Amino acid sequence: MRIYRALRAYLALPKNYLIIMTKKMILNGCRLVAGCALVVLCLSASSSRNSTNKRISNTTVKIKPATTDSGWRQLFNGKNLDGWKQVGPGSRYVENGLTGSHGGMGLCYWTKEKFGDCVIRIVYKMQKENSNSGFFIRIPIEPREAWMPVYYGYEVQIDNHPETSGEDDYHITGALYSISKPHAKPGRPGPQWNVMEITLDGPRTLVKVNGELVTDYTEGDPAPERKFDYEPFRGLRPNYGYIGLQNHGDNDVVFFKTVEVRPLHLQ
Repeated sequence: MRIYRALRAYLALPKNYLIIMTKKMILNGCRLVAGCALVVLCLSASSSRNSTNKRISNTTVKIKPATTDSGWRQLFNGKNLDGWKQVGPGSRYVENGLTGSHGGMGLCYWTKEKFGDCVIRIVYKMQKENSNSGFFIRIPIEPREAWMPVYYGYEVQIDNHPETSGEDDYHITGALYSISKPHAKPGRPGPQWNVMEITLDGPRTLVKVNGELVTDYTEGDPAPERKFDYEPFRGLRPNYGYIGLQNHGDNDVVFFKTVEVRPLHLQ
């Protein structure tokens, strides 16, 4: 009975409606077939990618490391003293790629800029078994004479035997002259080469000599009282300052081969 009623209802429908429904059924069937085909294609592509990825993951791929700039910038070119200026007694000269000095006590400073938040690397050797010199940092203003940097900047000392001058370990190679006590004494005698790296990190100063830490000093850290009138005044130094090479005298010659600088944080 139910089948009979359904058939009567179907036959009672208008002819144009039957034609429309038939067309819709055919169209929906085509859409269904197309959808199924698309699903099959996607699954096939996914399977192909997975297979390819598996093959790649099992293959050793050698990637050439990117070449980047080391960041070091030479301040002494080994030919002349372009960019440097002498103040105070004595002079500096360049010979065989090194800069030495005559007379003293004076200072040859870099004129073009102040330095801070950077690493400064110098390579030097003493003329004798032991010679006295220094590398100046944190000089607050451009020098016009040699003693202002002594009193108001910092001298990173170069002198392996301060006791010969009646001085103590606060005056040894790698120490901030009379300010910081050394953590080590790695300075090599002349004519061996030494490498000194000075890190200026805001108010913090670190000094390594031949790879060993000598100084780690932050502005405001305790410092001993001045013992001699030629020692620097106590007090804070700027984060950025001028730098310079000291010429101590004809009996204390230190040769510098490299003076270079790079930013503290490379991009």
